[in-house]
Amino acid sequence: MKEIARRALLYDFYGELLTDHQKQVYEDAVMNDFSLSELAEEYNVSRQGIHDLLKRCDGILEGYEEKLGLIKRFDALKGTAKSIQGDLESLKEISSKKERNRLISEIQKKITDIEDI
Repeated sequence: MKEIARRALLYDFYGELLTDHQKQVYEDAVMNDFSLSELAEEYNVSRQGIHDLLKRCDGILEGYEEKLGLIKRFDALKGTAKSIQGDLESLKEISSKKERNRLISEIQKKITDIEDI
């Protein structure tokens, strides 16, 4: 399941960089869960041809991620945003002014870190 989610995320970020034919086949395989046999019949090519095309697309999309790192940055942003959300929830419960100021400083640092991502 993790592989399917990874492929879908790669496609979401970089799919527009594939050719129209690659996009159609990849969408049918990953998003619509067509089997190799179904794809081969649909596109009038061999199962091996579909398999090779999908492997090539995976390599292309992974190559873009390796060079551009958009998913890595996106994941970092999501993690920092969750952390800030947790800090804000904690802030509601803190009565000590000193502790509140410390937590506010941490939140401000995390926001600055987001700007650097």
